[in-house]
Amino acid sequence: MSKAAELANLIGNINAGGGGVNRNVIINGAMNVAQRGTSASSLGGNTSSTTSTRYKVCDRWGFEASGTDGRFTMTQDSSAPNGFANSLKLDCTTDDTSIAAGELLVLQQRIEGQNLQAFAKGTSGAKPFSLSFYAKANASKTYVAELFDIDNSRHVGKTFTVGTDWARHEITFPADTTGAFGDDNGRSLDFNIWLHGGATFTGGTLGTTWQAEDADDRAAGIGSFFSSTANTFFITGVQLEVGQNPTEFEHEPVERTLTKCQRYYQRWQANTAYDAVCMGQMNTDTFWVGQYKLQNDMRVEPTINADGTDFKVNASNGDMNASNIALNRATPQVVSIECNTTDSNRQGNGAFMRTGTDSDAFIEFKAEL
Repeated sequence: MSKAAELANLIGNINAGGGGVNRNVIINGAMNVAQRGTSASSLGGNTSSTTSTRYKVCDRWGFEASGTDGRFTMTQDSSAPNGFANSLKLDCTTDDTSIAAGELLVLQQRIEGQNLQAFAKGTSGAKPFSLSFYAKANASKTYVAELFDIDNSRHVGKTFTVGTDWARHEITFPADTTGAFGDDNGRSLDFNIWLHGGATFTGGTLGTTWQAEDADDRAAGIGSFFSSTANTFFITGVQLEVGQNPTEFEHEPVERTLTKCQRYYQRWQANTAYDAVCMGQMNTDTFWVGQYKLQNDMRVEPTINADGTDFKVNASNGDMNASNIALNRATPQVVSIECNTTDSNRQGNGAFMRTGTDSDAFIEFKAEL
């Protein structure tokens, strides 16, 4: 896009109520942040949509899969168009060419309602949605980009066709004067890329203007990512903004992207064996409580998952084995971690949690949508 065209698009969006900085409501659209890791395999099948399983690689990018025998690997990849360093790659590892009605595979980002108020959805002054992204694949394939309004069960979608080279896709969805987004921290809008679907979702006519939920209109016209183990899908530079014209991707400092991602997920990761987690004290001879300050405020009070079989609690006269690690209480800023320990006769003593010999141990704090 020329500078003149970009300026014209930006001015058009400003006139339509958008434009300016912080215009992208998608988080981690450049796929720069991957706190959980850079690769996950054997994904798909009947994977639950719960927050413990749907997020695997690049932060804020989850998936939903149901009913399919297809499997894929997801990675943060270094293949990217000019101006980007990373992409999200899906690689089909097990195909599924016999598609049952209820099958689906969707790449997805969920968005809080309070981050969507500028679209004025559900009012007489509703604004259009402009979507842009870069994508490529191993071969030509048609998929569907969809916006699904969770608050009001409404949706709109458009097809796009990927090829073997990186290409920028630009889609404008119309304004919707029906159904406002909740002004809160709840899940209000899903941005979906439909990659595979059975007749339940593809048997109708694609809803290219906003409509009440009609399942068989949601992904009509798509190909199947699971049609062959040769299939790949790459995406990056995803931007969703107010206005009638997609504008150039708004790059932001990586530390700002990380802060946004940590609103939903934070991870304490051991750097070495015997790495300290946080301080606390022995409430009884066999029960420890410690306080952990979160790195940034989270969306809601988080849940905890401790991964590692070798956590310890260390008091003045040695280590105790730690088990049943859980939250005692939590706020979006600070959490109290608790665990059982081996008997020690150390009630009231100060003590800290640390890892043992497991240098890969980690603790997750999750407040995902």
